[in-house]
Amino acid sequence: MIPLDTALLKADEVGLDLVEVSPTANPPVCKIMDYGRFRYQQTKKMQEARKKQAVYQLKEIKLRPKTDTHDLEIKIGHLKRFIEKKNKVKVTVMFRGREITMRGRARELLDQIAETAKEFAAIEMYPKMEGRTMTMVLAPKPS
Repeated sequence: MIPLDTALLKADEVGLDLVEVSPTANPPVCKIMDYGRFRYQQTKKMQEARKKQAVYQLKEIKLRPKTDTHDLEIKIGHLKRFIEKKNKVKVTVMFRGREITMRGRARELLDQIAETAKEFAAIEMYPKMEGRTMTMVLAPKPS
């Protein structure tokens, strides 16, 4: 362990900066290096981490409680295509007027979609009523 004054003098002799690399360590770790280069390397590391981070886009599929089976199959096809492109999908069942009494039918629709999609998608948020809509979120299965 070198005193701060001595380290600053050595850095000044070489023409470089004294950079605190690990401030949380006890005692803090410092290096003699070019500070501009150090900052450049830090930003490059952050960019690489951001590039490897998974970015999901949220797509939405809207249904009604009276949606027929053929239309439902088409919507499931869209859902599969969205999931294959690594997007999350929000499946929404909208109620209009007196359809609000058909909550059981909406739950059946969402359960049927979840059952069909379980081979390629995972349920992120289970069906939930929000006002006059019932929603469920599906995400790509982790590989």
